[in-house]
Amino acid sequence: MEHRIAVFASGRGTNFEAIVTAAERGEIPARVVLVVADKPEAEVVARAARHGVECFAFRPKEYASKAEYETEIVARCKAAGVELICLAGYMRLVGDTLLAGYAGRIINIHPSLLPAFRGARAMEQALEAGVKVFGVTIHEVDASLDGGRIIAQRAFEYDGNDLEELERRIHAIEYPLYVETIRKIITNK
Repeated sequence: MEHRIAVFASGRGTNFEAIVTAAERGEIPARVVLVVADKPEAEVVARAARHGVECFAFRPKEYASKAEYETEIVARCKAAGVELICLAGYMRLVGDTLLAGYAGRIINIHPSLLPAFRGARAMEQALEAGVKVFGVTIHEVDASLDGGRIIAQRAFEYDGNDLEELERRIHAIEYPLYVETIRKIITNK
């Protein structure tokens, strides 16, 4: 059975690319049926088009409230038959409307070993703190910032202080870890 996934992103869409490519190759028994982007100019929008994936790109400021745009997101997800939402660089806190519509079915990937270094500058914070073990966390999404039950983590040692090098190392493990975790979630249903 083919499962249906939505990917939410705000930027380049490299995690989207990893997920959709894995789905196209049959590495996960799923199809990415929707991309949600809170920035219509984000590169992920063009990536979605290249893969023939429907995209809902919106500007939050054009809505009266978070509840209003999340109501539209939930409606679009339901219409597309989405079963699992994968946040992949979606730089917005998920609100009550989306959490209620997809309770327990929203996951996120974060570039730190949570619960350490939550938020948008996780890699920079870790470098500034002088840590020597970095990593990636995949977790269920709840109402807190980078909170929720931890599903998977992968760590590596790094003794440098080059943010670009650290980002390359993070990407090298986050793409396969996200695909592997999605596969496990879907096949354990």
